[in-house]
Amino acid sequence: EVRRKRNTTLKLLCRLAAEAVLSSPSGVLPHRDIIGQLPGQVLRTSGGARLLVRRPSLDEYVLLMPRGPTIAYPKDIGALLMMMDIHPGDTVLETGSGSGAMSLFLSRAVGPKGRVLSYEIRDDHHALAKKNYRRWRSAWEIGHRDEWPDNVEFIHRDISTAAADMKSVTLDAVVLDMLSPQCALPVVHPSLKQGGVCGVYLANITQVIDLLDTIRSCKLPFLCERIIEVTHRNWSVLPA
Repeated sequence: EVRRKRNTTLKLLCRLAAEAVLSSPSGVLPHRDIIGQLPGQVLRTSGGARLLVRRPSLDEYVLLMPRGPTIAYPKDIGALLMMMDIHPGDTVLETGSGSGAMSLFLSRAVGPKGRVLSYEIRDDHHALAKKNYRRWRSAWEIGHRDEWPDNVEFIHRDISTAAADMKSVTLDAVVLDMLSPQCALPVVHPSLKQGGVCGVYLANITQVIDLLDTIRSCKLPFLCERIIEVTHRNWSVLPA
């Protein structure tokens, strides 16, 4: 993290290597000067700029990691996890692995005894989600005593054709992050336990309307409890 003019912060995410150099607008810093330091140290670049070095939090990692499709943002994921009331040990289905952001948060929520089934139809998204998940787990092992749970099963398949897979699974919750979630509902609802929650992440209100129309016209056993938009506002507090 490098402080810039007007109290803005530049954040750079990188994997450390002894022969590499971190370049910033304020100068360079060899990775060898960072390796072995404790998180929270303030180091100086070749240009004299102060640079804060620390391990990324999970929300920072998903915002800065390589991505293909647009991710579900941490503020929205947090609201979804609370609405679905996911517990350690739960079995959760995710449709639309994307870049793996939701998968990582679900992995932490269900814990070592839980399970996440993540379906993705596209080859490139499936591969990227797995790669980002593996990178986070390997980096976690360096700075923590406990191991990040290996509890996400990434499945390269169209969820609308996975009815046979669902017959042997009992789901505590379902998260749909896809263009047409109504295609998945007839497949997943038989496996969702009585009283289980299905959270749907959609970009615009027309998609919400299409989803509700399908539930109504197909007489699917779902009740729409809440439709919300999560806002996030940053504050800057400076001396007067």
